[in-house]
Amino acid sequence: MFKLNNFSYHGKTVFLRADLNSPVKEGRIISDARFRAVLPTIVYLLEHGAKVVIGTHQGKPYGGDYMTTEEHARILSGLLSQEVEYVEDIFGRYARERIKGLKPGETLILENLRFAAEEVMYKPIEDCEKTFFVRKLAPLIDYVVNDAFAAAHRSQPSLVGFARLKPMVMGFLMEREVEALTRAYGAEERPRVYVLGGAKVDDSLRVAENVLREEKADLILTGGLVGQLFTLAKGFDLGGANIDLLERRGIINLVDWAEHILDRFYPQVRTPVDFAVDYKGGRFEVDLLEDRKEVFDERPILDIGSRTVEKYRAILRDASIIVANGPMGVFEMEEFSAGTFEIFKAIGESPAFSVVGGGHSIASIYRHNITGISHVSTGGGAMLSFFAGERLPVLEAFRISYERFKDKLKREEPRAPLNNP
Repeated sequence: MFKLNNFSYHGKTVFLRADLNSPVKEGRIISDARFRAVLPTIVYLLEHGAKVVIGTHQGKPYGGDYMTTEEHARILSGLLSQEVEYVEDIFGRYARERIKGLKPGETLILENLRFAAEEVMYKPIEDCEKTFFVRKLAPLIDYVVNDAFAAAHRSQPSLVGFARLKPMVMGFLMEREVEALTRAYGAEERPRVYVLGGAKVDDSLRVAENVLREEKADLILTGGLVGQLFTLAKGFDLGGANIDLLERRGIINLVDWAEHILDRFYPQVRTPVDFAVDYKGGRFEVDLLEDRKEVFDERPILDIGSRTVEKYRAILRDASIIVANGPMGVFEMEEFSAGTFEIFKAIGESPAFSVVGGGHSIASIYRHNITGISHVSTGGGAMLSFFAGERLPVLEAFRISYERFKDKLKREEPRAPLNNP
């Protein structure tokens, strides 16, 4: 795959596909974490004289976080200490004129790519090449730099459509992500522990089945809705309130799949031994071996219990490799953030090489200032797809582009940054 330092960008127009999709509250972006993650790539391109055209998506149609990229331009301008022009167009005449008008060391950001209907569909590279988005912009672009790891599991025009038309290069963030995940997945050190929580139950089941079948994991610790499903699959009664929740989420029909994984790999899959609920206005922990389980009939599970935390902590302390995705419970509620906080803190304190991903996981890590984690991934869904053994369209596009344009490496020598003497 091509890396940033493989080419000279002076005077060249670079389409940088970033993933700046960020949490929004009352119409305002409330976290710049993804902006800071891609900043080194932007700075490198600008210092090497590139004309940078940034493309990103934000939210989904009809969602509360579906908005223009005007604020993204403002945030980037502040971080870069130079103007990032907001272009209220994607591939129309106005956008093309602004791209042609860029000078070396300047950058602009296109409108939310999902405002274009073509960008919402998942299609093979061949179909993505034929879109108006690619056909209109390709003649103006010299290189494509893709730093949108969080969207690497999607096959959309802005992500893969240029791969056979222009050299497609990994940004620094993409490079770090691929290296860290590849190291964790291919590690021979043992024990290798996966921590699967959160609400993406079907994705987590795919990961569990793959890493156990391929002997990439020695133990799997579960929490969140993933832990509840596996606990149910073990035959424990979680009460009416929690069964109803799993049914409403469409998760209950995954019990047979969870049972199949347990049948094949028990006891490699560990489940909580106690849970916490909101009872009489406070945190109340219920041990699965005690008789107070009737509380589950009226009270939904909000966290793993303290006994589970201690058992998991002991396992994580002795691990060599740790991969974690998703919180242990409803960490947004202070009284029920303990499980998530303690588990991520234990991961940070472990000497293991650790990879943690997922939007909620990242939020908890930053919220509690947890340190010591080897790699915090920007991609939840993409990370889960990677560890599920699935082929990521963006990584395939990198390989295809490399084979198509690798001869250019012999003809180009990267130039020094503009600010070098």
